[in-house]
Amino acid sequence: MMHICFITNEYPKTQFSHGGVGTFVQTISKSFIKLGHKVSVIGINVYTGIDEEENDNGVFIYRLKPKKIKGLTWYLNNQSINKKLREIHGKEPISIVETAELGLAFIKKIKPIKYIIRLHGGHHFFAESEERGINKWKGFQEKRSFKKADGFVAVSDFVKTHTEKYLSYFNKPLVKIPSPINLDVFKPKPNIDVLPYAILFAGTVCEKKGIRYLIKAMSKVIAQYPEVKLHIYGRDWFFPNGNSYVDYLKKEILPGLGDHSKHIIFHGAIPYKMLASKYAESQVCIFPSLMETQGLVAPEAMAMKKTVIFSKLGPGPETIKHKETGLLCNPYDINDISNQIIWTIKNEAESQKIAENARSFVLENFNIETLSHKNIEFYNRVIS
Repeated sequence: MMHICFITNEYPKTQFSHGGVGTFVQTISKSFIKLGHKVSVIGINVYTGIDEEENDNGVFIYRLKPKKIKGLTWYLNNQSINKKLREIHGKEPISIVETAELGLAFIKKIKPIKYIIRLHGGHHFFAESEERGINKWKGFQEKRSFKKADGFVAVSDFVKTHTEKYLSYFNKPLVKIPSPINLDVFKPKPNIDVLPYAILFAGTVCEKKGIRYLIKAMSKVIAQYPEVKLHIYGRDWFFPNGNSYVDYLKKEILPGLGDHSKHIIFHGAIPYKMLASKYAESQVCIFPSLMETQGLVAPEAMAMKKTVIFSKLGPGPETIKHKETGLLCNPYDINDISNQIIWTIKNEAESQKIAENARSFVLENFNIETLSHKNIEFYNRVIS
């Protein structure tokens, strides 16, 4: 039996929104439990701001009260995580600690624990797509974190090669293992009727998800199919000054659509089991990201036998073969985005065949049982 400990603040908490990293950790943790391993999760409590412990069907979660002292917050919070790691390891020895790119920067290594970084998309990785330079402090942390790692897991070939442009893996063990999909949740739902002309976007509503270009592209689609509605599901993102990105879209982008703006509907964040039902209702699911490490929403919708349009950039071609298992678009080209949507609506029989191929592809490549075993094999390789 192996004791695996994830360091993350994003493990899902009921009634609070979370991102793809949280979904991944919850899905893989429960699979590890089924295989007979023990899983702990340590993170700062970004949800309620208090010390909390939770047992999520065998996954032990320790959410630590955040320390907030100007200039020292980072140090004190890492001290709390280090203390909890020592405490848990003292009771039930930990085999593997896993975290994201910056996560090991101030973690004090304990022998004989091995430390893994999973490439979910770090500060260096997203620099190009966000059109910004490298922040010296965050850049320092990421480089320091990579030096401490004993091994690396990349969720796509793209994140592996793109990260390597900026950071070294120091010839440590490195493997590509996609993040799995919960196929018990994301599966066809024949009892739910498809709403004709319903287009779905899911993900954090922010610039790098390509939502601004998608909204602009909808004018051409709506002009041809007046019944079309774009349903947007996901949590809001906020600019450094605290302003809402959703408010920006509503005030600066939607007015440019004129009367078509009423076809764009913001629903906010919803639980992922409810999101599965929304996928089922949709005729087309579209995720035109400017940059992704892998992207969970595309294979989730594909698993539900939906026609999916994904970005042709980044890892998109690793997940979708154009007009075989889905469609690919240039996320910066509003004409290309609209043309792909129009094609799926116009070619219903071909779209249905693509959707069937998509589910078969996901069953073969994103199966939780197979990928869980691959992760355990890699952990054992690093340990030995």
